[in-house]
Amino acid sequence: MKEIHIGNLIRNELRRQAKTNNWLAEQIGVTPRTVNKIFSKIVIDTAQLLHISKALNHDFFKYYSESLND
Repeated sequence: MKEIHIGNLIRNELRRQAKTNNWLAEQIGVTPRTVNKIFSKIVIDTAQLLHISKALNHDFFKYYSESLND
């Protein structure tokens, strides 16, 4: 099973949508510094991932679901 670096996936999606770290921080109720820390995470709390998924309108859980078949 390959490792999923969720922080990289979140950063890449945020950039793809041309949104800023400050924007995401406001959407999920954290500081911009915390957003930067999220980008380095390999593991993330599911509640936080749900907030990020809703803010970016992107299902980050799918990366884990897809890896069930590996």
